[in-house]
Amino acid sequence: MECPGRIVVVSADVGAGHDTAAAELTRRLRGRGFVVDRLNLLDVLPRPVHWAFKEAYRGILRWLPWGYDMLFGLTSRSRLSVSVLRTLLRPVRRQMRRSIPPDTRAVVTTYPFANQLLGPLRRQGRLAVPVITYVTDFVVHPTWLAPGVDVYCAIRHAEVQPAGAADGIDVTVVQPLVSRAFAYPADTDRRHARRSFGLPPEDRLALIVAGAWGAGDVERTVAEVRGTGCVRPVVVCGRNEELHQRMRAHHEHVFGWVDDMPTLMRAVDVVVENAGGLTCQEALACGVPVVTYRPIPGHGRANASILARTGLTRWVSGPDQLGSVLAALVGGDRPAPAGAPVDDPLLTAETAEPKADPAHLVAEAAGHAGSAGAEERNRRALVDSVGDAVAVVAALLQSSGGLR
Repeated sequence: MECPGRIVVVSADVGAGHDTAAAELTRRLRGRGFVVDRLNLLDVLPRPVHWAFKEAYRGILRWLPWGYDMLFGLTSRSRLSVSVLRTLLRPVRRQMRRSIPPDTRAVVTTYPFANQLLGPLRRQGRLAVPVITYVTDFVVHPTWLAPGVDVYCAIRHAEVQPAGAADGIDVTVVQPLVSRAFAYPADTDRRHARRSFGLPPEDRLALIVAGAWGAGDVERTVAEVRGTGCVRPVVVCGRNEELHQRMRAHHEHVFGWVDDMPTLMRAVDVVVENAGGLTCQEALACGVPVVTYRPIPGHGRANASILARTGLTRWVSGPDQLGSVLAALVGGDRPAPAGAPVDDPLLTAETAEPKADPAHLVAEAAGHAGSAGAEERNRRALVDSVGDAVAVVAALLQSSGGLR
């Protein structure tokens, strides 16, 4: 079968949600015969900037959450702040363009800052193929929005904030990029799932998750969930090894990074989360009830508000309400086995509505697009090289007094 072309998927190794969505999209597109290249946006940045950006983001979430909340709110209200971000990224546009092979037929992003690089390139005609973005959150923050992006893919119930920012942009509702392993029953039943993770076979279990970085007030959450007396906590610390070691010293059923989350979710009765991102979407696809508790600032609280308002999760505002909510969700007969169909179309069934699959949308866009073009790429490289040479000569002349 003839290869339908190449697609570049741009993500960032900030947490795991953006990369996991990119990996799922890559799997689906390769299943359709495409050649797919994965590009980490942070690799386009100078190495020191790459490290500093990721560590600063991780640090502000951990040590200055109020600062992240303030920054998120500022960029939500001010278009100028997003324009400033776009300007700061301008010096690496050329490197981003050079990272896209000439035979590329479409570029897909799963990280918002990538749009601030690719959108201007597309708008200026320096990128000849469609730019499509998949929004990984329920809130479409202004940092996702950039002139030149062709289509924004968002899951059902997602909201563009502020509302006026939606004017003039193409938002298409799609199914979440969650592995179908979460949405379909597996051969492993609840008892076998618990056995594989060493969990008690009969107790009511609450899975407490806080993303790949174990962000937020996880220790207090675990203590307060345990204090309700109606469930036993099962804690996933992600790649936060310090948190993992502290939690293991005081609690049983504590895990670090878990590769088989579908099986672990089938083992529990309820999921307690704090960000409303990928893990929340996985739990909803799995058919497990979800409680949002002590959401992290910024996108965590924004997602929590949308999720609670649409009835997808329960947002518990304090420990005095936690026990009654958990008891109501896990009380009585056990919930239906994870993977059972649910009424809300927040599913990952790729065969149910093919047009709602993000991979279908990307494949169609790639099919109607030409490639970036080797000839055009060579012409641009020549123009860039000449421009660089002129700039160097001008700088030398100026430094020697030749230009006045």
